[in-house]
Amino acid sequence: MERQLDAYCEHLRSERQVSPHTLQAYRRDLNKVLAHCKKQNISSWTALDIQRLRSVIARLHSQGQSSRSLARLLSAVRGLYNYLNREGLCDHDPANGLAPPKGERRLPKTLDTDRALQLLDGAVEDDFMARRDQAILELFYSSGLRLSELTGLNLEQLDLADGLVQVLGKGSKTRVLPVGKKAREALELWLPLRAMANPVDDAVFVSQKGRRLGSRAVQTRVKAVGERELGQNLHPHMLRHSFASHLLESSQDLRAVQELLGHSDIKTTQIYTHLDFQHLATVYDSAHPRAKRIKGDEQ
Repeated sequence: MERQLDAYCEHLRSERQVSPHTLQAYRRDLNKVLAHCKKQNISSWTALDIQRLRSVIARLHSQGQSSRSLARLLSAVRGLYNYLNREGLCDHDPANGLAPPKGERRLPKTLDTDRALQLLDGAVEDDFMARRDQAILELFYSSGLRLSELTGLNLEQLDLADGLVQVLGKGSKTRVLPVGKKAREALELWLPLRAMANPVDDAVFVSQKGRRLGSRAVQTRVKAVGERELGQNLHPHMLRHSFASHLLESSQDLRAVQELLGHSDIKTTQIYTHLDFQHLATVYDSAHPRAKRIKGDEQ
């Protein structure tokens, strides 16, 4: 079983070219299933049936695994069995027709427009780290980049003259995104300072030693700025969520937001329609005469 799992992961890495993060997540989920199989003396993937897989899901759910995590695990299992069936190593899929327990759908956290402007419009010191951090924040909010897309960004992918950036997204899919005026200005102020660090490669964002910034370093810097400017926890994906939510509020064009975010399925993008409705409901509750309740109404 481990050998076949290794072969599947190598298939994902070399042929499907999934990101290291995705590959790690799939391997972690499938290892949970493999561990259960070993405990139940299941010695081959062909012996895992829907009843036994359902017991894995039930046990993990009882241990606190979220519905979203279990859905991802089932997706990983389906991918594995698609591979095994195609290779003639199996003739069934125990995950077929199996759904994770329903859970509460958590909406992504965002900054409202005023908080986003408070974060970005403050005074910026004219030094290496401050200019770099400002360019990072502006690009996240301007173009809705994923963290991996920002850290993997190279100079040749930037076209500041035309206000465009080309990013490599999930599944090695490229997309071209607009870069707003403020983000272009921040990048133009950052790039001369970047050159002074004698970068070791063409990474747009580098450390003071010239090395490409990794995901952890960017998360740390974004968190530090959020605490300093807003007094709250801030992470890169919150800026991406804010980009999507604010754009949808203004444009009401779900398909355009889907393209900009690089979502393959519009259902993923539809989460932002719930955020937009929440915003409208809040406005209604605070402004409409019939929505205002007098104290004691519910007595």
